[in-house]
Amino acid sequence: MRKQKGFSLIELLIVVAIILIIAAIAIPNLLRARIAANESSAVSSIRTVNTAEVTYQTAYPTIGYSPDLVTLGPGGGVYTCPAGGPKSTAACLIDGVLSNNGNPAGAGKSGYNFAALGAAGAVGPLLVTYQVGTAPLNFNQTGVRRFCSAEDGVIHFDPNTGGSVAVDTGAGTCANAPYLVMQ
Repeated sequence: MRKQKGFSLIELLIVVAIILIIAAIAIPNLLRARIAANESSAVSSIRTVNTAEVTYQTAYPTIGYSPDLVTLGPGGGVYTCPAGGPKSTAACLIDGVLSNNGNPAGAGKSGYNFAALGAAGAVGPLLVTYQVGTAPLNFNQTGVRRFCSAEDGVIHFDPNTGGSVAVDTGAGTCANAPYLVMQ
């Protein structure tokens, strides 16, 4: 009788089935881990913007808070600080990727889009409030929750059950439903 070397078709099918079962278990866990990492990065970026806003307000007291996210960075479409140093329109307080929201094409940062908006008070042009917000680029792929913060520095999150990818920068909306305070 002749001995054959190698694996039978049944043995190969069993190995392939085991690999597919392991992949079916591992891939969803990998996606959840990526979403958690992106959300953590988004919260960290919100904290960075909060710190930059306070610094900007201190450095430019005649303006108040910055009018937008681009102003906190090196400038629109620029990723390095200008040779002349920081100024009120390009404060260089945050990195260019965050301040330009990953432009061109709104690529965001770590799977999230960002926006910030300063608002004037009842009297004069001084920007006395701001709100920074972020939302996932692709719901349930790059992130789930939306985050925001205002001049009080408290970070809020929206469980985002509706799957919105819109960044909320409306004045005063961060402290209202559906946003909850992060613990």
